[in-house]
Amino acid sequence: MKKFSFTILWALFIWAGATLFFVLFGQQVLIEPSSKGFWLVLFLLEAGTAVLLYILTMLYIRFDQSSNAAITFAICGTVTGLFLDTFSISNHSFLFAGFSNGQVIAFTAWMSFAYALYIAIPLLIHYRRRILKQQKTRRHG
Repeated sequence: MKKFSFTILWALFIWAGATLFFVLFGQQVLIEPSSKGFWLVLFLLEAGTAVLLYILTMLYIRFDQSSNAAITFAICGTVTGLFLDTFSISNHSFLFAGFSNGQVIAFTAWMSFAYALYIAIPLLIHYRRRILKQQKTRRHG
């Protein structure tokens, strides 16, 4: 468990940042799923999330230089975040007090896709780095 302490702290930081974003700005950026612009807004939120996750993954692997750092980041981050979001969604009336029911659903939709990104982006980075390393080894080997 001690081996994953840094990764879990990193995951807590990311979860807290995302949660704080929605606590502060959720009423402005989340719209009801039945609204006309829902899919565009969701797409824009997910695109921003993807960019941030890419940047955060690249930063993480600068600190953890092990060969499977991105995979560790993906798994620990997703597990930690999902565990914590179980409580944040269960207590949405306290944490997201100003949200309508539709905004809670919109947040949950964002969150579900964001966790898919949390797994996919680090895995893609891992495999891209592995392929580049293999190509470099072939050229110089």
